Amino acid sequence: MRNLARLALFFSLSFVIIFLAATGFRYLSLIVDWARVLPQKPETYLTILITAAYWALSLATYLSIVITLSSAAKKNYFAPMIVICMMILTLGFNYGISSALYHWGYVPPAYMEGRQMGEDGLILSNSLNRNETAVILLKGSAQPLGPRVTAMPDRPLFYQESTANAQVSFPPIPFTDNSPWFMKSVAIDLRLNAEQLQKRFNEGVIPYFIYAGSLVFLLCSLGFIFKFSVWPLANLFLGILAFIGILTSESFFNTPEMQELFRTFLKDMLPSQLVVPLIFTGFGIMVHLYSVLVYVARRRGKNDQF
Repeated sequence: MRNLARLALFFSLSFVIIFLAATGFRYLSLIVDWARVLPQKPETYLTILITAAYWALSLATYLSIVITLSSAAKKNYFAPMIVICMMILTLGFNYGISSALYHWGYVPPAYMEGRQMGEDGLILSNSLNRNETAVILLKGSAQPLGPRVTAMPDRPLFYQESTANAQVSFPPIPFTDNSPWFMKSVAIDLRLNAEQLQKRFNEGVIPYFIYAGSLVFLLCSLGFIFKFSVWPLANLFLGILAFIGILTSESFFNTPEMQELFRTFLKDMLPSQLVVPLIFTGFGIMVHLYSVLVYVARRRGKNDQF
C-alpha cells in the first residue's frame, strides 16, 4: 500500500505540473498565432486559455502515464495495481478538469484588442523564397483591408485600392518558426485528441468515459515496454515512440474517411462511436494477456532452474 500511495502521489504531481506548464506555453503560442493573422478577428483571453488548457490536458495525460510507467518499471511495482490506480487517477483528473473548463466557458469574457504590428508598407509572405507571392499593405496592419500591392513571380505588380468587400486571405505576419516537422505533427495530433475528448464530453458522461477509459486502458497496458531491456533510458524512448504511435493512430481512426469506412463496413451492427473505443480496448486486452504470459513464462523458467 505504501508503494501504491507513492505511485499515486508521483503521478498526481507529474500530471499537475505538466498540465500547468503546458497550458502556459500553449497559451503563449496561441496568442502569437492570433497576432500573426490579418485581419485580426475578435478573440478573448478566456477562449484562448480554455483552448490551451484542453491541449495541455491531452499532453499531460500521455506524458504523465509515460513517466509513471517508467518509474514503476524501475521499482518493480505490481503491474495490475498500477493499471487500476493510474486509470482511476487519469480519468478523475481528465473529467474534473474537463468539467471545470466546460463551465468556465460560460464566464463573460473580456475581448482582446488587436495591436498594430508594422508600419506602412508592411510586407507579408510565407517564406523568403524568390518564387513566393508577397503582399504589401500600404497602410500597414492598421488597415489590413485597405490599399495593397501584390507581387507575384514573373508578373507586374498588382495594385488594389480596397479589399473590404472581397474574400481575401493574407499570409501571416512573418515570425521565425524553426520547429521540426515531427514536433508540429505531434502538436496537431494532441489538438485533435483534445477536440475528440471535448466532443465526447459534450455528448454525455457515458460516451466520455467509454472513449477516455478505453484510451487510458490501452496506454496503461504498455508498461511492458519499459522493461524491454536493461537500459532504462532506451526503454523510455521506446515507450515515448509507442505512445506517439497510439496518438497518431487515434487521429487516423477518427478521420471522417475512416469513420465512413467503419459505418459502411459495420452498417447497423454497431454504432460508429463505439468502434474506436472497442479497438483500443481489444488491443489493450491483448497486450495485457501478452504481459501476463511473459510473466508466467519467466516465473516458470526461474522455477525450472532450481
